Amino acid sequence: MANILRLKHLFNNQKLTLSLPSPRLFHSTGVRADFHFDTHHFVQRLEREGLNRAQAEGIMTAMAEVIDESVRNMTHNMVTKPEHEKHQYTQKVDFAQLKSELQLMEKNDLAKTKAETERLVADIEKLKQRLREEVAKTQAGVRLDLNLEKGRMRDEASAQELKIREVDTRIESEIANLRTTIQASKVVKPTLL
Repeated sequence: MANILRLKHLFNNQKLTLSLPSPRLFHSTGVRADFHFDTHHFVQRLEREGLNRAQAEGIMTAMAEVIDESVRNMTHNMVTKPEHEKHQYTQKVDFAQLKSELQLMEKNDLAKTKAETERLVADIEKLKQRLREEVAKTQAGVRLDLNLEKGRMRDEASAQELKIREVDTRIESEIANLRTTIQASKVVKPTLL
């Protein structure tokens, strides 16, 4: 109401006449039947405030075009509910597809990892078996070498023992010969005397 009084004051004091706006200032659109406010009531109200019919209709037309232009500018950057729902549905479908692709990739990665793990376990088991075989082979070789060395040492010890017996027998034989010689020299010596 205060705005209307200001408009009335402006037009009455200035003695201005209001004409229809120039088509260059506004978009030229066809006659719109869907105004965003009650135009008839607005014109009547302006007339009650002291404006003549032409001024009231001019203000109403200008305001209707400004409001219409503002609404068009606002709706230009907005989407309609069906467009929003369509976009939302498309996003849901895209997300569902992405989710299924990620799950499939995860499943494939899990299967690959499982197969790789099983292969590594099999390789480790093969290596363990080879290591056991190598250890057993090495142990058998060492045992054989030890047994051969023991046999060689026994043979060598037997040979040494045989040599010792031979030397011992020779020594005893030499001692017996010396005793015999000493006894014989004892017998010969008293006869010489």
